[in-house]
Amino acid sequence: MLSRSAVIEHLPRLRRYARALTGDRYAADDLVQDTLERALSRWALLRPGSQPVLWLLTIMHNLFENQRREAWRQVDAEQALAELAARPEQCDGLVLADLARALYRLPEEQRAVLLLVALEDLSYAETAQVLGIPVGTVMSRLARAHTRLARILDGEDAGPELKIVK
Repeated sequence: MLSRSAVIEHLPRLRRYARALTGDRYAADDLVQDTLERALSRWALLRPGSQPVLWLLTIMHNLFENQRREAWRQVDAEQALAELAARPEQCDGLVLADLARALYRLPEEQRAVLLLVALEDLSYAETAQVLGIPVGTVMSRLARAHTRLARILDGEDAGPELKIVK
C-alpha cells in the first residue's frame, strides 16, 4: 500500500513533471494537488508490487489531458489558434529559455514522451505505462520529438510538416 512517506518522497518529481507540462508554477501546484487528491481517493486501486511513482505520474498525465481538453472546449477556436501562433515577445537569449519555448512548440504527445524519458528518466516501458500507449509508439514519438526539437532550435522549423499524398 502507498504510504505517506512514499508520496512525500515523490513530490519533487511530481512537481517537476507538472511544471514541465503546464509551464506555470501555480498551475503545476494545482495539478500536483489534484493528482494527490485523486490518488488518495483511489488509494485502494494501487496494485501491490506496482511502482507508486508510475501510478502517480499516470494520474497526473490523465488529469492534465482532461484539463487541456476541457480548456480547449471553453476557448473559441480562432482565439486558441492565435494564441498558439503567437511567439513570446521577450527574448532573453538564454539557452534554457530557447529550449523551453522549443519544447512548447512540440506536439503535446511528443512533449510528454520527451519529458518523461529525458526529464523524469523513465524507461520506455515505464513511459508507455504512464501514457497508456505501446512501447513502439513511445520510441517513434521520442525520435520525432528529438528531430523536431533540433530543427526548432536550429531555426529550421516553420511549423508542422504536411506530406503530399498522390
